[in-house]
Amino acid sequence: QVQLVESGGGLVQPGGSLTLSCAASGLTISTYSDYFMSWYRQAPGKERELVAGSIGIPDSVKGRFTMSRDNGKQIINLQMDNLSPEDTAVYYCNARKDSMHYWGKGTLVTVSP
Repeated sequence: QVQLVESGGGLVQPGGSLTLSCAASGLTISTYSDYFMSWYRQAPGKERELVAGSIGIPDSVKGRFTMSRDNGKQIINLQMDNLSPEDTAVYYCNARKDSMHYWGKGTLVTVSP
């Protein structure tokens, strides 16, 4: 059973940085895995959008968000720099295999003075 658990969210001031983590179980996240990992976010009143891990990420996060992985620990990280209030959202880890999508419950990031 695939499980994804996000952590690391919280309150951060504008201009600050935050690193989110996603602990994955029930799948292998190695480079040669059948699972494709990515990060999404959903702001209040907006649709969920891709922010790391694939093509098509919005210009607003390019150069500021970086995804990395620790295959041995089965963890996918999202480093976020120079945060602004517009980055306030619930951030979700996603694993995709063929047409199946798996989601964590998300972690809330609030950017506010």
